[in-house]
Amino acid sequence: QVQLVESGGGSVQAGGSLRLSCEASGYTSYCMAWFRQSPGKEREGLTTIYTDGGSTYYANSVKGRFTISRDTAKNTLYLQMNSLKPEDTATYYCAARSGSQGPRWACQTFLGFAFWGQGTQVNVSS
Repeated sequence: QVQLVESGGGSVQAGGSLRLSCEASGYTSYCMAWFRQSPGKEREGLTTIYTDGGSTYYANSVKGRFTISRDTAKNTLYLQMNSLKPEDTATYYCAARSGSQGPRWACQTFLGFAFWGQGTQVNVSS
């Protein structure tokens, strides 16, 4: 089992930045990700990162603005969000795959995440 707790959400003006954190307990998953969901919209995969931090994957909607990273020693996942837009307003979730080992290629997709945090709200005003 992996338990995930997000933090760092808040309110910011368009063009601003926020850094989200996700503390994980239990074993270290081989693949972690950030998702978001707005009211009335489907959950959207944003970015994934492989266990060694050497491989990342981004959705086009956030590529170049958001950066995922992880500190394996602290078992913590981060999402640096820059150039925020009002359409980035959503609840942000971190997620982890089941298993401490897995193929790198399998972390290049937003499918199959077994563990989820409770979410942290991000509000971007114009």
